Amino acid sequence: MFNFLKRKKNINTELIVLGLIMLINALSYGTIIPLLYPYASKFGINAVTLSLLFASYSLFQFISTPIIGRLSDRYGRKPLLLLCLMGTSISLAFFASATSLFMLFFARILDGITGGNISVAQAMIADKVTGKERAKAFGMLGAAFGFGFLIGPALGGLLSQISLTAPFWFSSGFALFATILGYFKLKESVHKSDVKKQKKEPLFNFVALFKALLNPTVGAVLLVSLIMSITSNTFIIGFNAYSVDELSLTAKEMGLIYTMAGFLSVIMQMAGIKVLLKKFKTKEKIIKISFLGSFFSLLSMSMGLNFFQFVFALFVYMIFRSVVNPLISTILSERTKNEDQGYILGINQSYISLGQIIGPLSAGLVSKISISAIFIWASILMYGGFLFIQFSKKKITKVDV
Repeated sequence: MFNFLKRKKNINTELIVLGLIMLINALSYGTIIPLLYPYASKFGINAVTLSLLFASYSLFQFISTPIIGRLSDRYGRKPLLLLCLMGTSISLAFFASATSLFMLFFARILDGITGGNISVAQAMIADKVTGKERAKAFGMLGAAFGFGFLIGPALGGLLSQISLTAPFWFSSGFALFATILGYFKLKESVHKSDVKKQKKEPLFNFVALFKALLNPTVGAVLLVSLIMSITSNTFIIGFNAYSVDELSLTAKEMGLIYTMAGFLSVIMQMAGIKVLLKKFKTKEKIIKISFLGSFFSLLSMSMGLNFFQFVFALFVYMIFRSVVNPLISTILSERTKNEDQGYILGINQSYISLGQIIGPLSAGLVSKISISAIFIWASILMYGGFLFIQFSKKKITKVDV
């Protein structure tokens, strides 16, 4: 009994440390978001080049994350997590000290290559926690990450009063602190028996990345994750365009809305998931309801709403969508064998990165019709996801990937 309580205490301590690391990671990233364009513009960058700068990060993250996940299965979670955090620190230092456009792209690409820390942290949770506690732990991790994005932009704006490079140096130092914290406080979670099994697996198979979508156990979940990512990143473009062009909001007002929406997201991931898991029998049902609720809220945003109506619809959308990603990560981990946890969660993160590329590009094309059409397109995606979940067959057997 004593050993059980001691083990549970150790797990809770490590979950807190992982959550703190993800908070620092998100805070370092969220801090630089408002400053990317003003800082990069001194190198002659325009809106098109900026989109390519964002896309370069997501593209290389899409490619590298499954490799990082497989390496974490093979050599352990801790060294790969620390490597990713160190990569973030170095890339931000490069960005802050850039003297050319080439250095800016190099820094973002480096950050993308080492951008698999979320999937590795999720795999560490999957190694240690089972059952409903796993979903709660993923929710806590998502909430910590969301809280970083909640306060990051405000912090970045404050630091920019010192200089435009100050937020980047601060974020680099914060990521370095997370690396040091993880080195001293985290314990390896991969068992030697799982490592022996995993060494027989190939490090990376690009075709397998797409074949995973055809897998009867995890393929449907990955597709749902991709749809959610495309929709979320489509919505971001629509939100910014509608806020400025239709509602004429100031940067301060937009920041306040972002903060309030982020706060709702944190609450849902910290407490809302626990309540929903008690009320509904399956995680799949919660995701299905979330997709349907997101569909209606996004569709309502296309109807020429005034400020208060638009903000209300936005908050409803955030309440529904906030619970989806932690539950998807939980389902994937439950349907995957222990030796493949890092790999499959890495593949999921890659598809999230792919959505970060497809979403903005599709929103840009649709915006040529109208800004409201962006919300219609996003709602169509969500309804398609709802129908897919509704009619897909459930498979719960653990699978080799």
